[in-house]
Amino acid sequence: MAALCCLLAGGTAQATPSLVVDVSSGEVLSQEQATQTWYPASITKLMTVYVALKAVQEGRLTLETPLAVSGRAAHQAPSRMGFRPGTEVTLDNALKMLMVKSANDIAVTIAEGIGGSVDGFADAMNRQSANLGMQESHWFNPNGLPDKRQVTSARDMAVLARALLREFPAHKELFGIGALQLGNRVIHTHNGLLGRYPGADGMKTGFTCAAGFNVVATATRGGRSLITVVLGAPSARDRTAKAANLFDKGFNGWGGGAPLGSLSASGTGEPPDMRGSACTRHARGGWASEVENFEIPISPSISNRDRGSVWEVFTPPGRTSGGGQAVAALSRPQFTPVEVYIGRAPGWSGPVAVPQKPVDKPAVLEPEVPASGAAAAATAYAPNSTLPKADASADAPIALSGAIAAGAAADAVPKAKPGKHGRVAAVAKIPSANAAKPKAAKPKAAQLKPEVQ
Repeated sequence: MAALCCLLAGGTAQATPSLVVDVSSGEVLSQEQATQTWYPASITKLMTVYVALKAVQEGRLTLETPLAVSGRAAHQAPSRMGFRPGTEVTLDNALKMLMVKSANDIAVTIAEGIGGSVDGFADAMNRQSANLGMQESHWFNPNGLPDKRQVTSARDMAVLARALLREFPAHKELFGIGALQLGNRVIHTHNGLLGRYPGADGMKTGFTCAAGFNVVATATRGGRSLITVVLGAPSARDRTAKAANLFDKGFNGWGGGAPLGSLSASGTGEPPDMRGSACTRHARGGWASEVENFEIPISPSISNRDRGSVWEVFTPPGRTSGGGQAVAALSRPQFTPVEVYIGRAPGWSGPVAVPQKPVDKPAVLEPEVPASGAAAAATAYAPNSTLPKADASADAPIALSGAIAAGAAADAVPKAKPGKHGRVAAVAKIPSANAAKPKAAKPKAAQLKPEVQ
C-alpha cells in the first residue's frame, strides 16, 4: 500500500526502515533507512532471548532451571500470561511463551531470574548488544513496553537475528513455533508469515502505537536463508505484505551488496512517532489491530516441522509467493500446538532463579533450607577458580534459592501432577499441604491495555 511507503513525520515524508540480508554471507540485498533509530516494541524480546541463551551457553543455568514470577512481573501491561506471583516456570517454557505469546510478564520473569533485576538484565542486554556491534540500540527493559530511551534500528536487529541463528543453531525452532498449548488454552503466533509465506521459519513481531508494526523474519529456500526486517508498518497485514515482497526480491537476487556491518550510521535523535498511522479509530489504543484478521485455515493442520508443505499447492518450485498482499490475505494455518506447562520439570531438585532484591510483596517464594545444612542460596556461577567473580563478570550472577528436599514445608513449593509425556500439569495457584489435587491453570484475565507484540 502507498501508506506503507511514506508517512508524515514532523511535516516531512519519510520512508519506514527495512532491510534484507543473507544469513550465510552477511551481504545486504536491499535496505531503506536501515540505520534510522526506531522504537523496537516487542522485537526487543529477541535481545532478551540472546542474553538468556548466552547464560545457558556459559553454564550459569539450564533450560530446566525454574524461574519465579515476582509481583513486578505479574503486574506488567498486556500482552501477558497472567500468572500469579510465586508461580514457577522453567526457562525453556518461558522462552517459548515469550516468542509466541510475546508475554511481557514472562520477559520480566526471565530478566529478574537471570540478571537479578530488570536494571541488571538491561545492563547485560546493552553489553551483549555492544559486543555484537549493534550501534543504534539502547535497552532499558526486556519486553519493549514504551520507553523513549529504548531504541534500535533495522540494521541492528538484523545483526542480532543473524547472531541468534549462527551462535545458537540448536535453538532455531524456538523462533518458528506456530502455536502453544497450556492446559486447555491454545495460544497462536502473531507472525503472519509463518505457514503462509513459502519457507518462512521465524522470528518475532512487535507493536506499539509509537513504533508501528515491526517484524524481524527469517525464511529458507533451497538451503539459502534470508533475514528481513520491517519497521513502522501501519498495520499487521501491511507488515506481512511488505516482508513477503522483500523476501521475494531477496530470493530472486544473489548478493553483491555491502556487508551488514559496513552500513554507516545515519539515524540520530528521537525516532518518528507512528501513532497517527498505526493507531487509528479502528484500533483504539492500538492493541486490537495487532492480530491479523484470519478466518478459515488453508490447511486442516500443519505441524511446526512441515509448514512448507502447504505451499506445494500454492507455489510451484522456483516461483515467488504471488505477491505480499496475496500472502497477507491468506487465512491462518492451524498449527499443531507445542505443549508448555508451569511448575518445575519432573524430577527437578535444583535451585530456583529469583530476583536478587525483590521490590514487591508478597515476596517470591524462597524454599526452606533442609535440615542437612545445605546452603541457603546458590549462584549459577561455577567456583571462582573457573569463572570470574560476580563483580568482575560481564553479567551479574543469577540469584538462585536453595532446592527443597523431601519433607520440606508443603506450602513452600507449587505442587503439580505429572501429565502427558511426563510433564507437570499447569497450576495457577500454589496449593496448601491439605490440597488433594492441583487445579488447572486459570490465568487472571488481562485488562484492556495496549498490547505489545
